[in-house]
Formats: sequence, structure tokens, C-alpha cells
Amino acid sequence: MNDTIRYIISFLLYDNTDAIDQVGYTRDQTEAANYKINILPSQNSPLYDPQKSWEDFMPEVETMLTKKSLSDNDDLISLACFYISRAEEIVNTERDEHGRLLASHSLAGKHQLLNIPLLDEYARRLLKRLNLPMPPRKARQINLTHDVDVLEQYRHLRGFLGGIKRMEIKPLYASIRNLTNDSAWTFPWLMQQDKDFNTIYFIKAGCGKAYDYPQYNLKGKDFHRLLQLLRQNNSTIGLHLSYTASDRKGTDIIKEKQLLEEAISQPVTCNRYHWLRIQSIDNMQKLCDAGITDDYSMGFADYAGFRMLTSRPVRWINPKTLQLTQLTLHPLLIMDCTFSNANYMNLTEDEAYYTCQQLIDKAQQNNGEINLLWHNHIFAADNYHKSLYISILNYLKL
Repeated sequence: MNDTIRYIISFLLYDNTDAIDQVGYTRDQTEAANYKINILPSQNSPLYDPQKSWEDFMPEVETMLTKKSLSDNDDLISLACFYISRAEEIVNTERDEHGRLLASHSLAGKHQLLNIPLLDEYARRLLKRLNLPMPPRKARQINLTHDVDVLEQYRHLRGFLGGIKRMEIKPLYASIRNLTNDSAWTFPWLMQQDKDFNTIYFIKAGCGKAYDYPQYNLKGKDFHRLLQLLRQNNSTIGLHLSYTASDRKGTDIIKEKQLLEEAISQPVTCNRYHWLRIQSIDNMQKLCDAGITDDYSMGFADYAGFRMLTSRPVRWINPKTLQLTQLTLHPLLIMDCTFSNANYMNLTEDEAYYTCQQLIDKAQQNNGEINLLWHNHIFAADNYHKSLYISILNYLKL
């Protein structure tokens, strides 16, 4: 427990380990006198009283979220733990038809706080009170990430038959003649746009049924052509765990990880869930058990912003055991379909670009990590994403 609390304090101090002992977390007034700042633990927090539950602490979370500023009598340590551990996933049982907690279900979403990395702003106030140097107002890391849900549009049986049914004869036969003519094969263009940034491609290795359709052949020529491009461009390859992987006992996670590692002949340590489908906290523990060290699923499908109320990557704390793990959660700031989907934000291109600017600025101001997600196949559709993506990359280069 002490390791967990010390980690949270270190996180709030922007990893200024020399200052950890200046911040106390005790209800003992004699002990509190030893610290420059003492944060009073809530008697309803599991961090203070193991007999309490996160449900007991939930009303105080809502109270703190509605305050303009916190005092030392507000349990900032437990508030931070509530969000970076995703304890809300335990307490809040609202889910959509895919088993996902949406922004519209969340406390921060209901109080319209997802546009603000609130924990980072509170952290900067702590630094100021301790006369510690402020972190640089620039992004610590920019990751352009791409989920390869569709490798090729027509070059598999169902895609071929679908093209015929829709009378898409010309593009279908162009694709069959040459992979580069396939509408989903946007990778060369995408890599040209991304050349100045770090890139991560998340690859599927599941069964390909239902919401996981289509599954491409990891031993086929088309995938190996993509693999060659990824290696030429020094892109990181991550696992795109299947929709069904979050349903079962964790065996699918290990199996899919092994299949991808065999296909690319290298270890895989990072992941993003397909459909951002994190059904429960147990899914994160299964990632730890499978040897995944970095996860990039931590964003809401229906709203762009700061799901964990921080712009910074953070080690996951299991909210059931309160144990600090080796899994790092990377906040997903922006996803393409969040803007354009009629069931999500449903924004125009100008509105989407303005939203991106605001979120990017907030992440940069708080020395955060900027993780963007655009699917390769979305650039082939009749939408604004190609021009929006170019505009965002130009903004990031400023």
C-alpha cells in the first residue's frame, strides 16, 4: 500500500522523486507536522481504510469534481487513484450494447470535465506550492497510432462477394490485379504523412468473426507486404486484441499475442482493444498476466478527451487489490470516428479541428503525451478525415 501511495504522490509531483517526502498523507496531526503539505485521507477511501469500497468514496469524487479548487482536506491522492486505476469501472455499471463505459456514463463526462486534464492541473498547483520547477509546456511524446481493422477491402472472399453485390466491379478488379489499388491500402500515403512522428500500428490476430471481421491472413503475402513497410518506417507493432478477447477468461489474449509474435518474429508488449472494448477491470489484469506492458485503449469511443483526467501515461493500479502493476496506461486523446460518427460527437470538419486544437494544447501545456488514432481504411471513405488528418499533423509541427 505504501508503494502505491508513494507512486501516486510521485505521479502528482511529475516524477520529482526528491520531493515525495515533502508531501504527507495522514490523519495523525503529529505526523502531519513533518511535511510541507499534508493531504488528509478520506475515511471513506479504500486507500485509507481497506474495509471501505470505492462505492463508499464515490460521493466524495463527485463533490471534488464540482469544486473550483481543492484544499488539503480534500483527498487528492484517492481522487487520483480513482481515475488512474479506473476504479470507476467497478462502481459505475452503466454500459453500452458493446459492454463499454461511455463518456456519457462517466462522472467526468456528466460534469463536462473531459476537456481538462484535471489531475495534471492539480499536480501543477502542488509543484507551485512546494516551489518546485514546473514541467515544460510541451508534449513529452507524440504517437500517431493506427488500428489495422481492414487490411484490404476486396482481396478476401467476403469482400470480393460484397463488392460484386454492391456492383463495385471496377475497384474490385483493380484491387485483385494489384494490392496497391485496393481502397483500404492507404499505408504508403499514411506513412508519408507520418514520417516526422513516432508511429504504432495495432494488428489483429483474432478469429475474424462478427465484430472482429475481417481477419486478414498473418501468413499471407498482403500482410507481409505491410510488415515490410512497417519495418522500413521503424513503426512499432502492437496487438489489436479482438472484440471477443474481453469476453472470456484471458486465454484469447495469450493466444492472440502468440499468433502475432509468431507472424512478425518479435515480442509484442503493447496493445489496444478492438472497439476500445474494455468490459471490466479484470481485462487490464489479464493484460498484465499476458506480459503486455503498455496499453493504448484508454479513451472513450463517444467523446474525445481525457478519460483518466490526465494527459500523462501512468502505471496501472489494480483498484481491487490496490497493487501497483507494471502495466502502463497511455491516454488516448483523439479517435477519428469519435468526431464523425452520428452516434458520437457528430462534428463537422471545422468543429473537429477546433476540438483537436484545444485538446492538443491542453496536453502540451501539461507536458502530456499525445496519442491519436486514425484507422487506415477511414481515409478511403467519402468523408473529411484525410484533410482533417493533414491539418492536425501540420498543427503538431508548429
